Order: sequence, then structure tokens, then C-alpha cells
Amino acid sequence: MEHGVALFCTDYSIEPAVVARLAEARGFESLWFTEHTHIPVSRETERPGGGELPRQYWHLYDPFVSLSFAAAATERIKIGTGVCLVIEHDPIVLAKQVASLDRLSGGRFQFGVGAGWNQEEMRNHGTDPRRRFRVMRERIEAMKRIWMEDEPEYHGEHVDFDPIWSWPKPVQQPHPPILVGGGGERVIDRVIAYGDEWIPNRVPSMEALRERTRELRERAGRHVPVSFFGAKPEAETVERLQWAGVDRCIYYVDPEADAGEVERALDGFAAFR
Repeated sequence: MEHGVALFCTDYSIEPAVVARLAEARGFESLWFTEHTHIPVSRETERPGGGELPRQYWHLYDPFVSLSFAAAATERIKIGTGVCLVIEHDPIVLAKQVASLDRLSGGRFQFGVGAGWNQEEMRNHGTDPRRRFRVMRERIEAMKRIWMEDEPEYHGEHVDFDPIWSWPKPVQQPHPPILVGGGGERVIDRVIAYGDEWIPNRVPSMEALRERTRELRERAGRHVPVSFFGAKPEAETVERLQWAGVDRCIYYVDPEADAGEVERALDGFAAFR
């Protein structure tokens, strides 16, 4: 099992380059930054899991900018989005961001993707929440063509463009791994349709996770890697996740913590390696 670290990288949290160096020095395999472009003040959509929404959700740095600082400060650790809200991006621009970061990091980028949960946030970007998964699929399919073809074109309901030239192309071929987030009923369909890996962050039970992981791999006809985002740093939990078929545990760093507290937390997480 691999072990990674995730952070809501904000304007008041530990700097991305600093946490990246600390994580790499302790042998972590990957570092992940979350994304929300904004949070509507109305707060009509309830937070998944309930409770008040912490301020970190609307203080986030852009993950691609943050990850570029993390990449520049390190040599080996993989860097990823956990997750990029694809429906809030232009696919041609996003394809260039991903390819640029993958090249500049030496092929270390992991593209975690999702459609999001905040319906007002989606609407502010012009996406009908009822159609968000169809929008996400088309944008990912279009980006794949941009990465893999010299003169890509795409003609769908939500994405439509004639042949274009767009470089750079990613270092990783045919493209960086696409980790599809979510735990809904149809997430397995989405992973198989346009993803390479699955990155859930909540499940009803370990037994359910084990069953869905088995189903995913049987249907895909291959070992689909599974990363569990936001794993509790407890020995029993990590062992149970491994039993369920998880390949990577990703632990959250507290965005309110100072550098010393982050170091101590990373030392604790490292014990599970």
C-alpha cells in the first residue's frame, strides 16, 4: 500500500512548497490539493456529511498554482488534484494546465477529477447540476483527445470544437492517470468509461468498499487502483482499507496547523508506512 498526504491549501495554511518538502523527506508517495473556486454565500446546498462548512473551503489557492510550487520544491513525490472540479473549467484550457504541470514536474502529476457537490457553485460556472456528470464525461473525453492527438477535435452536446493544435503534450503516456472521485451508485460506470483509477472519500462500510472494489475490477477486467481520500490515521482503519482492496491511503493535514504541528502530524502518518 502507498501512502499520501492531502491538504486544503489556503492563504493561511502551511505553504505548498513547505508541506511538499516535508512529505517527500518522510517518504510519502504523493501529495494532493483540493479545489473549490469559490463558495456561494447563500449556502443552500448542505455539506456532505452535515455540519457547518469550515472557512478552508472558500480560502483555497488554485490547486494547479499550488501544485506547481510543490513540484518545483521536490524531486520524487507525486502531486495530484483531490479532486479537480472539471465542470468548472474550460476543457481546452484545463488540458493545457494538466499537460504543462505534468511536463514541468517530470511526469509526476495525478489527475483526480470530480463533478462536485455544491449546486450553487456549479450554476455560477454555467453548469446545470442535473447534467454535471454528462458535462464531466465530455470534457474528460475531449481532454484525452487533446493530449493524445496532434490535431484533435471533439463534437458533443456540451463540448464542441473543430481540429486544433495544442501543445505541450503530457510526459506520461497516453496521459496522466485519471482518478475518478465519488461514491455514488454509478461511480463504477464512470471509472470504467473514462477513468484509470477510483478515488472514493466515503463509503457506507468497509464491506461495501470491498465489494465495490471487487465489482470494479471484475467489470474492468484489470486491477483498477483504488485510493481512499481522507483515511483516518489509525492502524485498524488502514488495515481494514487494505483488506478492502485499497492501494493508497491519503491522510488529511489540518489546514489550521502551523509548520511544527504539520511536521508532527506527518511523523505520525509515516508510522503507517
